[in-house]
Amino acid sequence: MPMLKAAGIGGSLVVILALIITFLKQIIAFIGFLTFAIKILVVIVFAALFIGVGLMVLRSFNDRRKAKE
Repeated sequence: MPMLKAAGIGGSLVVILALIITFLKQIIAFIGFLTFAIKILVVIVFAALFIGVGLMVLRSFNDRRKAKE
């Protein structure tokens, strides 16, 4: 008889509720991962831009120095 109780409407609702909660937890974790990945990407792009500007300044400084000589 316990099998029939577990297969009833109440048991089905509990299982559906547990699945929805698990699904929402996974969605929240995935959104957290995506935001972390976007933050890392922004930091990498900023560092690349900073290095690029630094190289441009260094090249122009070297070009000016060579032009004066």
